[in-house]
Amino acid sequence: MEPLLYSIVFLYGIVIGSFLNVLIYRIPRNESFVVSRSHCMSCGYQLKWYDLVPIFSYLLLKGKCRKCQKKISVQYPIVEAVNGILYLVVFVVNGWQITSIIYCIFTSLLIVLSVIDFRTYEIPEGINIAIGILGIVTIAFDIANWLNYVIGFCSVSLFLMLLFLLSKGRAIGGGDIKLMAASGLVIGWKANILAFFLACLLGSIIHTVRMKLTKEDHVLALGPYLAMGIFIAALWGEGLYEWYFHFMGL
Repeated sequence: MEPLLYSIVFLYGIVIGSFLNVLIYRIPRNESFVVSRSHCMSCGYQLKWYDLVPIFSYLLLKGKCRKCQKKISVQYPIVEAVNGILYLVVFVVNGWQITSIIYCIFTSLLIVLSVIDFRTYEIPEGINIAIGILGIVTIAFDIANWLNYVIGFCSVSLFLMLLFLLSKGRAIGGGDIKLMAASGLVIGWKANILAFFLACLLGSIIHTVRMKLTKEDHVLALGPYLAMGIFIAALWGEGLYEWYFHFMGL
């Protein structure tokens, strides 16, 4: 049964990934993602159900609109595939438990905020609120360890808030502060601190390479790197702690 269950998880992931593309496109434009039907961004053609099959519709249409033949962004199948793959990773690493469902939803929200922040340098308020609500759900399922999550809410966000005040908003964005506060409610204080450390490490390496190769501006969107750090810390945090303490001989 396990291969079948993993197949279902992947399929569910790419279907949700299709909805994530809607959020990524419409949230920055303040468009409704509930009422308005999906349509071609070039000609306005309202997509049929068979145009919306995740990944496969894009491949069958060769990345073009069925009506006007304008190219469709490769972002669509990439986001769908990444969401499906990461859902699989969550269940393989974390097992078949309620936390894995929470982490999958969390992962989707991280993907949305990463793409939007990468493009606009802003993390949508609604995404941070959704993550915060997810954190409350996490606490409800693990009420015995509620203090771990409450401390997680403050563990990184207070430091970033101080940095924000001292730099008058030049060193860090308000959305980043809120993200780390909300994520602490989902993954706890130790994982949240590790996530921030990993984000700084990944951001410094990847952005330096991007500046060298593409002449990217020195200003970076921190959201995608925070999302990477959070995802890694949520799934492999305990193993990384053990390796570190063993390496340090502690």
